[in-house]
Amino acid sequence: MSDSALLERPVQLSASAARQVAKIVAQENNPALKLRIAVSGGGCSGFQYGFTLDDTVNDDDLKLERDGATVLVDAVSLDFLRGAEIDYVEDLAGASFQIRNPNAKSSCGCGTSFSV
Repeated sequence: MSDSALLERPVQLSASAARQVAKIVAQENNPALKLRIAVSGGGCSGFQYGFTLDDTVNDDDLKLERDGATVLVDAVSLDFLRGAEIDYVEDLAGASFQIRNPNAKSSCGCGTSFSV
């Protein structure tokens, strides 16, 4: 991803992820909800991704909007997620949000924990 693309859209949201976020929000029957992705210390590799529903947008949040869905990333987490793609994948092992993070040097087998 080029430097100008990173400035314009530092985190990508796939069409599949946007559809799943919209589906979850519709099931919750609260159109104000957004999916918040945060990075925190912990997990088996040092850092872990957290996914929650939130109806509050903070001043320093990055808002990713696609196909009627909104994903929020706080400023601290954005430093760890810059250049990443948020996707939703369904396969034989199940269905989950996945983050393809170019900043992660390694990750655990479950995909929710990583190191930088």
